[in-house]
Amino acid sequence: MVQTMRVASLHRYPVKGLSPEKLARVFLEAGAYFPGDRLFAIENGPSGFDPAAPEHQPKIKFLMLMRNERLAQLHTRYDDATGELVIEHGGRPGARGDLTTARGREAIEAFFVAFMRYELRGAPKVLAAPEGFRFTDSRSGFVSLINLASVRALEDIVGAPIDPLRFRGNIYVDGLEPWEEFRLVGETLTTASGIRLSVEKPIDRCAATNVDPATGQRDMDIPKAMLRSLGHVDCGVYLKIRRGGLLGEGAEVHVGDPPHEAEA
Repeated sequence: MVQTMRVASLHRYPVKGLSPEKLARVFLEAGAYFPGDRLFAIENGPSGFDPAAPEHQPKIKFLMLMRNERLAQLHTRYDDATGELVIEHGGRPGARGDLTTARGREAIEAFFVAFMRYELRGAPKVLAAPEGFRFTDSRSGFVSLINLASVRALEDIVGAPIDPLRFRGNIYVDGLEPWEEFRLVGETLTTASGIRLSVEKPIDRCAATNVDPATGQRDMDIPKAMLRSLGHVDCGVYLKIRRGGLLGEGAEVHVGDPPHEAEA
């Protein structure tokens, strides 16, 4: 088993289903979610979500790539300091609004009424995650790690380049063998900065991976190709943050204790 991997890139998804934001570094907190990730979701008609008693909801209750590939045509930016979400479509302004205010949310909702008018089951509504909750696909293991060697192996299977962002992960790593991430389940990943991450379970993949994140076109059937060639539809693993610390692009991540600790 490979003992060390390297962080190739870090990404967050402030609004579920919308575009990723690349980060140079993040500070992970024990027991918390990936910083700034899945803070908001856009309800596709009434979902039953209650912010006073938040519970995990199936992703089909929200606008999301598995069914709404047009979302990938949008480029979005979220500003933590101001709460403003900016949407661009085709390189042109689409909408902007402060998601901390009713007026700002209404501006974003009005955009989706027009942009997604043929795919709406009801009025779109911007939902904000209460403290201690996020709109993740998984009920547990809220940080996702993608092994880039597995993505490259998938390229050989489908016979075409695959943008790793199709897998909408938080931490992308190099240095593992293809599919070695599954052998890490039950292991602890550590960094010299003191981070400890437990590897919880594989991530099963849905039709969202069939959508090209650059064009919004549904141009592949990745789960079908995986099932046919590999006998499973898993790519990447979920992690839990056991001890926090600073994680940056290029950082080394070790299986077990970092070398200097193991030698102490």
